[in-house]
Amino acid sequence: MTEKKILIAEDEPALRFLLMETLEDEGYVMTEAEDGQLAKDRLAQQEYDLVVLDYMMPEATGIEVCEWLRASGNANAGKPVILLTAKAQEQDRLRAEQAGVTLFMSKPFSPLALIDAAEELLEREDA
Repeated sequence: MTEKKILIAEDEPALRFLLMETLEDEGYVMTEAEDGQLAKDRLAQQEYDLVVLDYMMPEATGIEVCEWLRASGNANAGKPVILLTAKAQEQDRLRAEQAGVTLFMSKPFSPLALIDAAEELLEREDA
């Protein structure tokens, strides 16, 4: 099995650290970005198997990053995207769907739930 690469874009340092550690412990190769622009830069430079974006970030929101990614035509354009958000209104879900988000996860969530979601999406990609 090849190592799966995941990009985490989250502006909250403690949560980013927790997510990075949790997923690294599962054997994933992790890259981090602390804002939306850095996430775009990383996505333009390297291929990932899964992208995890926070909704509310400086420079560009997770939705804006996902819209850019889907339209970019780069190697990551079709990769699954998980959007982490404290904004759980119906219009936020619709906006995320329109942007091409694969899975919407409301905060607070359990890191184990993120592991399960990541594994499920990555298995779907391999199928």
